Amino acid sequence: MRPLLWYWGRRGGGAQFALCLAQAMAPAGLALSVSRQGSLIEAFRAVAAPRQEVDTYASLGGFLRGLARVPSLTRQLRRFAQAEGADVVISAMAHPWTPLIAPALTRAGLRYVPVVHDALPHPGDPAPLMRWRLDRELACASAAVALSETVAAAIAARFPRLPLIHLPLGAHLPFGATAATETRFDFLFFGRIRAYKGLDLLRDAWAIVAAARPEATLRVVGDGNLDAVAPGLAALPGVTIEQRWVPDEEMAGIVSAAGALVLPYREASQSGVLPIALALGVPAVATTVGGLGEQLRDEVTGLQVAPEPRAFAGAMLRMLDPERRARLAAGAKAAGAVLTDWDRQAAALRKGIAAALRASVP
Repeated sequence: MRPLLWYWGRRGGGAQFALCLAQAMAPAGLALSVSRQGSLIEAFRAVAAPRQEVDTYASLGGFLRGLARVPSLTRQLRRFAQAEGADVVISAMAHPWTPLIAPALTRAGLRYVPVVHDALPHPGDPAPLMRWRLDRELACASAAVALSETVAAAIAARFPRLPLIHLPLGAHLPFGATAATETRFDFLFFGRIRAYKGLDLLRDAWAIVAAARPEATLRVVGDGNLDAVAPGLAALPGVTIEQRWVPDEEMAGIVSAAGALVLPYREASQSGVLPIALALGVPAVATTVGGLGEQLRDEVTGLQVAPEPRAFAGAMLRMLDPERRARLAAGAKAAGAVLTDWDRQAAALRKGIAAALRASVP
C-alpha cells in the first residue's frame, strides 16, 4: 500500500497529528499534500517523502476567495496522487474544502480514508454544516479511522456498512518533551474555551477546592471567551487566566509545569491534550464522558468522576495528596511511553487500512 497523507489545515492539534503520522509513515513509503500556509510547514518539508504544497488561506477573506480555486486544487491533488502511485488518500483531519474535493478523488478511482476526530457536533458548533460535511465525506469513503470507540459508534450509527479502523489518539509532541520552566500550578485547563468543555463545572468545583485548600492554584490557558461560558471563574482565588492561542512550541512547557491536567468536560469525542499530558508524566482529573473513559485509567493515570461539581472537587482535592499524585504521575508516564510511539501508530494504521480496504471490496 502506498498512501498519500492529505492535510491542508494550518495549525493546532490537527497539524501536529498529521506531522507525527507523516514522520512515522514516510520510511515505508508515503506522499504528502500540505498547505503552504501551515504553521508546521518547515517540519513537513523535512519529512523524507514526495510533497505537494498548495496555497490555501490565512483569513476569512482568503477562504471565500479560495473557493473559486477548489476545482483546480482538486485536479492538482488528483494528479499528484496518481503521479506518485498512491492507492489510498488518507485525510488526517477535515478541512473546510475536504467535502468538496473528496468525492472527486473517489470518482478518479482513488480510495479515500478520512480520520474522524469528531462524529457529532459539540454544543455551539454549526451542527447542520458539520453533519453535511461528515456525511459527504463518509459517503465516498472506502473506510474511516475513529480515534475513540465513542466516535466509532457514532459513525456506525450513520454508516453501518463502512469499515472502521480503530486508532487511539497518540501524543503529538513535534517539538519533543520539554522540561518545565514555567511557574508551577497545581492544576491546568488547556485548550479551546468552549461550553462543552465544562468550565462552569470547573468554576463551581474550584470554589469548593479553594475553600478547603486556599493555597491551591489553577491555570486556565486557551483561546475563547471565558466570561461567556464560565462567568466568575477568573475572580476565584488561586486562578490565573490566559485567553490566547498557544504556539506549538509552548505547549509542552505549559503542560509539564502542571501538577495535574483537568478535563471537566460535559461531553467529548476524545481529548487531544490528554495524551500529551500523559506523555509528560502529568496525571489528569477528568469526567467520565465520551472517549475520556478510554484514554484515562482511574487511579492509574488519573482520577475520573461524574460531571458534577462536588464530585470533581473531591477528585481535585484527592489529587493534591503528594503520594497519590506521585503514583498517578508514574502511571501517566508509563502510559505516555506507548502513546508517543508513532512508529507503532503508523504500523497499526497501515495494517488497519489494508484490512478495511480488503473488507470493502465487493
